[in-house]
Amino acid sequence: MIKVGEWQTLKMLRSKDFGVYLGEELKDEEAVLLPKKQVPGDLQVGDEINVFIYRDSQDRKIATVNKPKLTAGEIGKLKVVSVAGIGAFMDCGLERDVLLPFKEQTTKVAVGQEYLVYMYVDKSERLCVTMRLYSHLNQNPPYVKNDYFRGTVYEIKDHMGAFVAVDNQYSGLIPKSELYQKLHVGDSVEGRILKVREDGKMDLSIRRPAYLQMNVDGDAIMERLEALNGVLPFTDKASPERIKQEFGMSKNEFKRAVGGLLKEGKIEITDGTIRKK
Repeated sequence: MIKVGEWQTLKMLRSKDFGVYLGEELKDEEAVLLPKKQVPGDLQVGDEINVFIYRDSQDRKIATVNKPKLTAGEIGKLKVVSVAGIGAFMDCGLERDVLLPFKEQTTKVAVGQEYLVYMYVDKSERLCVTMRLYSHLNQNPPYVKNDYFRGTVYEIKDHMGAFVAVDNQYSGLIPKSELYQKLHVGDSVEGRILKVREDGKMDLSIRRPAYLQMNVDGDAIMERLEALNGVLPFTDKASPERIKQEFGMSKNEFKRAVGGLLKEGKIEITDGTIRKK
């Protein structure tokens, strides 16, 4: 059977002015066209050729020797080229762009932007892609706690956090409690692994370990002081919400950084303010 979305080795059955027909056997009733411009000059009846199968603009199965950016069952980044009434179309490296249906989008997509997607064959045997990756990610990661990771944000749920495809193939989540900066679907992120759960899913953090992060946070506080003429109008006793809004830090992280700056003699705390020395 000639399957859409896969590479297959087929035999040349017959030649036409506009190309050649390929099938699994010489008398195969199911045959697909390989357009003339893609036919190797030395291909003869009975010869085998490796081709990728998809559907053309008239919904017919067609073969190509061009390499698509994704095949069915693979995850990767594709770019949006247009948005229509049924969804968005993405460049998959073929002459026909692949559909990302509206119902398969985890956020509103923009033309020219890349998003991580999974390619599948729909009920009508057409190639489509989805941004809903959760069920398609590998649950057997080669990582342990405190390992470094890189990945792509593929979905954000306010009550849970940011879902990340680690290495674009393993399941991870940056919990809401770890989200101290604004992230968007499609963002590339890196950080450390907080926990690998029994089911293989990972909890992630995009902040460094405390002893490293303290210096980074301290630098951020000093930069803000410079911008405010040396006076920050609140201290480490401010509400966690205000600290998060102003600096993207937890209250504990802010207090730790302020303590480090005090110890270094770079700041002083007076009358509900932090002042640069």
